[in-house]
Amino acid sequence: MKREARLALADGRPRFVSLSPDPKSQERPGVTALPMTCHSGGSVDIYLEPMLPPPQLLIFGESPCARALARLGEVMGYGIARGLDGGAGQGPTFAVVATMGENDEDSIAAAISARCEYVAVVASRNRFAEMRDALLQRGVPREALSQVRNPAGLDLGARLPEEVAVSILAEIVQLRRARQPRPAPQDQPASEIDPVCGMTVEVATARHRATHQGHDYFFCNPRCREKFLADPVRFLAA
Repeated sequence: MKREARLALADGRPRFVSLSPDPKSQERPGVTALPMTCHSGGSVDIYLEPMLPPPQLLIFGESPCARALARLGEVMGYGIARGLDGGAGQGPTFAVVATMGENDEDSIAAAISARCEYVAVVASRNRFAEMRDALLQRGVPREALSQVRNPAGLDLGARLPEEVAVSILAEIVQLRRARQPRPAPQDQPASEIDPVCGMTVEVATARHRATHQGHDYFFCNPRCREKFLADPVRFLAA
């Protein structure tokens, strides 16, 4: 269950898990069937729904575009933080600088310092080049500035402030949904099946293991390990 819970937290998707003595009989679309390892037997269905902190929009400026971003972002479920004192939230934070001439460089520097997952600047290319040069002179790393997006948002041909806000939010959605869960290490599987009881055991945290004919086996408890070592052929044949 820990493994399934971690997967749900990693991809943000709920899961339906069925534990039973005969997991094959519970296999059906949308259900993860796992063996019940409790000695008293029985079956139980568990619904896992990840409760993650909401994504946050860190908006700099009071321009029409900034106000439109705040309105639309709230509708889409984003937490809204404003100005130089906003800071990054607990969830993923996406910063947009729409200051339009008011504290431009300070706002960009603050967004970079907040280590946001996305920093975009609403400005013309020429104006952004001027701001970038000024920030380089202030000591902001060139690599950090290279991650700042300008023009901001997807190229939708936007003209009105609300349209620009939509294009920026669309780019943020594209960035968020393109992410994939971090792959497991390739040198060994992230989990193994206990050959005695059939339970899934996390390799990295396994406390009970044994080696037979050059292969490592992992167990959920010392009793399963003892049974295996007493007659490994019996359990491997199964």
